[in-house]
Amino acid sequence: MSVSHASVHPVPVEAPPLQTEGANVPPAIGVRMKDIQGMPGTIGGLSLRLAQFIFAIVALCVMVTTSDFPSVTAFCYLVAAAGLQSLWSLSLAIADIYALLVGRSLQNYRTVSLFAVGDGVTSTLTFAAACASAGITVLIGNDLGSCGQNHCTEFETATAMAFLSWFSALPSFLLNFWSLASR
Repeated sequence: MSVSHASVHPVPVEAPPLQTEGANVPPAIGVRMKDIQGMPGTIGGLSLRLAQFIFAIVALCVMVTTSDFPSVTAFCYLVAAAGLQSLWSLSLAIADIYALLVGRSLQNYRTVSLFAVGDGVTSTLTFAAACASAGITVLIGNDLGSCGQNHCTEFETATAMAFLSWFSALPSFLLNFWSLASR
């Protein structure tokens, strides 16, 4: 006996009226409900990318302008990590600008997984470089007491900018990772 049950074939429900007279309601086609500010393709995501880029560029420029940064491996590592962070953030900021101008969503699985992996790698490298540079800066300034011969202020500024770049990269990584985990 092939009888259809309500749990298999639910009772049809009438669709609500499309529009009322005089109402200017846009159609619900293409509405993206999962776009949380801070994710790729949103204004919040673009602002986080620009903050990452600016802080990384400032850290890179301040460190490169000192004459004795190549003598310490941690400072060379900071320059490399800040350079990578700035390139990554700039490229994703350009992608965010494109998505916002064209009205595209950057929420497909491959794009979000690429952004999550890239954000995870660059933010980890930036955080490790900032921690290493902070350790060397404390060693030079507090333990050795030789800030007079070195550029402690510049080293501290570059380290602080690297930490700020990491602080603005962390939400991007966490939101992308959360988006992947919630699929």
